[in-house]
Amino acid sequence: MKQQRNYPIITITKKGQRAIEGGHPWVYEGEVLSCPADAPNGAIVDVLGEKGTWLGAGLLSLQSKIRVRLLSRNANDAFDDGFWLRRFQYAWAYRKTVLAPEDLACCRVVFGEADALPGLTVDRFGDVLVTQTLSYGMEQRKARLFPLLVKALREDGQDIRRVYERDDEALRDKEGLPQGKGFFPLPGEESPTGTVTEIVENGVKYAVDFENGQKTGFFLDQKLNRRAVARLARGKRVLDCFTHTGSFALNAALGGAAKVTAVDVSESAVALARENARRNGVSDRMECVAADVFDLLPRLAQEKRRDWDFIILDPPAFTKSRRTADQAARGYKEINYRAMKLLPRGGYLATCSCSHFMEEHRFAGVVAAAARDAGVQLRQIEARQQAPDHPILWGVPETSYLKFYLFQVV
Repeated sequence: MKQQRNYPIITITKKGQRAIEGGHPWVYEGEVLSCPADAPNGAIVDVLGEKGTWLGAGLLSLQSKIRVRLLSRNANDAFDDGFWLRRFQYAWAYRKTVLAPEDLACCRVVFGEADALPGLTVDRFGDVLVTQTLSYGMEQRKARLFPLLVKALREDGQDIRRVYERDDEALRDKEGLPQGKGFFPLPGEESPTGTVTEIVENGVKYAVDFENGQKTGFFLDQKLNRRAVARLARGKRVLDCFTHTGSFALNAALGGAAKVTAVDVSESAVALARENARRNGVSDRMECVAADVFDLLPRLAQEKRRDWDFIILDPPAFTKSRRTADQAARGYKEINYRAMKLLPRGGYLATCSCSHFMEEHRFAGVVAAAARDAGVQLRQIEARQQAPDHPILWGVPETSYLKFYLFQVV
């Protein structure tokens, strides 16, 4: 450790030290042995083991069960503008490497801990960056960080004109932060207006409402999975359940599906899906229906409907905690069972879970149990995960959350 350090010192348990040395960037409340009473909330702190081993530096969150989120394991890092600019440059260089050039206009630019920027999420939709700030320390620094993020992208020739904050996330409550949303004022820029923009992903045009849409306005993590669905959809009759604004349905339709039915419980989401169908010239082959999938699938079975030979299940996260994982498993089994009963032999099924708490082995077990109860066998075509702009950091299971399977029902 070469530089003089004046940060408050947090001492942690052996269990906490093992976790950090194994690659995990969080220190939990119960792993803290000592913390200075005058350490400010959001401050950068040094984390030491019981025997004084320096383990890293991170952001202190006094109201969160995640008491420290590590920023750096390099004792020579100085947390100046150069440090943060490099972090953003590294994150962008990674996206330029793992994504095709045409995908860079709509991608996740920062994925929190996986980019060593804990508690910060940034999605790009053309010339707008949409942020979510979910840690107290990052909240304190965003006035400094967001202009540096814009600088990093502009220096690479990217046309970024607006930053919009989607801080209407319940996780902020656990950090003692208020919820809200609105444009972040960039230095020297006029106040922007309008919160709907058009993007193109996989050749599909979408209107994205980044003020009112779910999360940051659009789910970018399924980008490559939507392409996989499009490849299988040619000539098929497709039922897209939990369609939201129609992304899987639109990829299927433009992939050559003979007919697509897109279903969501939200009337407003269905209206956007219908508008997106019109925007892409597939309204004649894409029907948009407002219905509860849990009610619809049993009713279709009762009516002995056999209208579809490809069913897509892309539900919202059924669980956001371990406490409700059993209930979520029942929900996943129900919709998969119902879909398998509706499909003919030789039909196709796309099914996924976006909950970190529904581990991959458990989700696979739920789908297998649904197949047994439905009296069918599944022939796996592909097992996929989130797109690489949502990188999975080994040693940090929270960064791995999306499970996606393509099957033929035989």
